[in-house]
Amino acid sequence: MDLRIFTEPQQGATYDTLLTVAKATEDLGFDAFFRSDHYLRMGAADGLPGPTDAWITLAGLARETKRIRLGTLMTAGTFRLPGVLAIQVAQVDQMSGGRVELGLGAGWFEEEHKAYGIPFPKEKIGRLEEQLAIVTGLWATETGKTFDFHGKFYDLTDSPALPKPAQAKVPVLIGGHGATRTPRLAGQYADEFNMPFASIEDTERQFGRVRAAAEAAGRAADALTYSNALVACVGKDDAEVARRAAVIGREVEELKANGLAGSPAEVVEKIGRYAEAGAQRIYLQILDLDDLDHLELISSQVQAQLS
Repeated sequence: MDLRIFTEPQQGATYDTLLTVAKATEDLGFDAFFRSDHYLRMGAADGLPGPTDAWITLAGLARETKRIRLGTLMTAGTFRLPGVLAIQVAQVDQMSGGRVELGLGAGWFEEEHKAYGIPFPKEKIGRLEEQLAIVTGLWATETGKTFDFHGKFYDLTDSPALPKPAQAKVPVLIGGHGATRTPRLAGQYADEFNMPFASIEDTERQFGRVRAAAEAAGRAADALTYSNALVACVGKDDAEVARRAAVIGREVEELKANGLAGSPAEVVEKIGRYAEAGAQRIYLQILDLDDLDHLELISSQVQAQLS
């Protein structure tokens, strides 16, 4: 079971804070550092000192880390034109030496679009489908040839389809709870399907839909990696779990029901149940980015039991 660190910087984080967490992620043996792509805080967090851009952040981390994978859960399709996004991701992949992964979603948080003057189209899934076709098509175009795409939302003519990523294939992640269109897009385009903040039962059901969609698209169901994203709140004892829950404004029992919370043994047991449902990778949502002891505990007492 791969464990990856997943951060939510819109809740309040500087680049330096993210760099510190990313370096700890690398030093402690985790597989990857991922971040959300949002420009506005959610809930009670003050969001100070303000948002950081996902791909600018990852470009910096690409030069300041050596081993860990770097990516987004999920880049909002509403934030970037697909041709520009393909250039950005390819460049960051080159800067990292081939360690980038692209999680791409439709975008959903209307308030952040209003706050920063970003258009929020009514039809987002159709746009996402074209974005996936364009980004993957640009990267797959042979050097020296051009790429054309004429869709309902985007039109590209005689694109040189440059630059190319360092990797022969940048992994593309698609995720979500949708019962029909999401599995279909994942079955066609995804290298990894991510089920965010879902129960074991819902996870198993959605993984089954994606596996069926992959086979319907002429792919092997096992060609995809299947993953979950879950909030983490781990402590050596009940008092430490309660303290960490309080810092992030959550209740222990709610975290145990909906995330990975409790003692290392409790968390390992629950991860095992997600594995039985088909999960091969877990993104640990870390909400207190100043608590590096939390990462150390997960590394030494959870990850060590899963390797």
